[in-house]
Amino acid sequence: MRRFSLWLRGRPLVADSGLAMALLLLEVLGVANSDHKLAYLGIGVLLPGPVAFRRLYPRAMAAAMLALSITSTVVGYLAEDKADHIALFGLGIMLYTLVAYVGRREGLWFAAGLAVDSSFSFLLLHKPAGSDAIFTAMFFLLCWTLAEFIGARHAYDTEVAARLAVADYDRERRAHDAVSFERTRIARELHDVVAHAVSVIIVQADGARYALRRDPDAAEQALTAIAGTGREALRELRRTVALLRIEPALEQVPQHGTAGIAKLVEMMRGTGLAVELELTGELDTIPPEVSLGVHRIVQESLTNTLRHAGPHPKAWVRVLRRETDVLIEVTDSGGIPVQDPNGNAIKGGGMGLAGMRERIAVLGGTLETGRATDCAWRVCATIPLDISDET
Repeated sequence: MRRFSLWLRGRPLVADSGLAMALLLLEVLGVANSDHKLAYLGIGVLLPGPVAFRRLYPRAMAAAMLALSITSTVVGYLAEDKADHIALFGLGIMLYTLVAYVGRREGLWFAAGLAVDSSFSFLLLHKPAGSDAIFTAMFFLLCWTLAEFIGARHAYDTEVAARLAVADYDRERRAHDAVSFERTRIARELHDVVAHAVSVIIVQADGARYALRRDPDAAEQALTAIAGTGREALRELRRTVALLRIEPALEQVPQHGTAGIAKLVEMMRGTGLAVELELTGELDTIPPEVSLGVHRIVQESLTNTLRHAGPHPKAWVRVLRRETDVLIEVTDSGGIPVQDPNGNAIKGGGMGLAGMRERIAVLGGTLETGRATDCAWRVCATIPLDISDET
């Protein structure tokens, strides 16, 4: 049953079509209560139609359902037929759909239309307004209440899924960074081995050249040292290069640069954090370590905003490539930190700012953090483009 439920959830047209067919069947069974069966059946066949497409085109189908309801009232008045259409329960289904899947504002507009439609029906068809009006109001109120619960559940599931995606993305990033760090260490080790061996070879070769005629034994000793140093360097080179042979596929390597920042921002938006992003300059051509530093500063700043900027956080991210450095500026909307059920502020691990300072220090940049005059938290960092490696 769970597999079938998940299958239906991914195919809303199938489930909604089944619901529309059920309403159509009830309409056909209700023809016996009408004095004008042809007119009743003509409207009854049309009424369930919008229900089948309610989740694909919720606004359009709600308007169509409301128009069909008014039409059924007019047809009933002209035909002097007061028989009720059972498919009009679809109005409550449409109200539920708008509130749960679109928003309360659209639901309020539709509820206002329902009030006008119901009043029009009671006045035109001269139906008793007492118990019918109460039943109608209770039915629509029940649909609204159910939609609030289901909508909240959908929003919760969506946010949880987005947060899990961010966590998975962050774990992949950390794994990739660990591999990159190890590869950098191996590259530095390779540089040390080769630089040392070449330096020794050059010195010994110069000595052998001068001693070749005057002291053949010293020249032979120098050449022996050159051969031994070369063989040892070759062994070290092979050993180190063997660790670098396996390259990850390009599509499996997490993206840095503008694509990586855009993906990060999109994922943070899925958690409920409203983010405005501004990227200026050629950010895809900057050195990889600088690009990684930019990505980490933006990621940590947005994570802190999500944790500490209140229940409806908003952030503005600005990344600007200048002539000699890259400017990263992240500002949030401020507010009351997120609280636990006991009313206590939820605190982070306390390593975010320290980690950013360490990364900026390694890259030779600057970092400024603190609250602005409007209580908003601001992170401003600069990373130089020219990073000299150790030799």
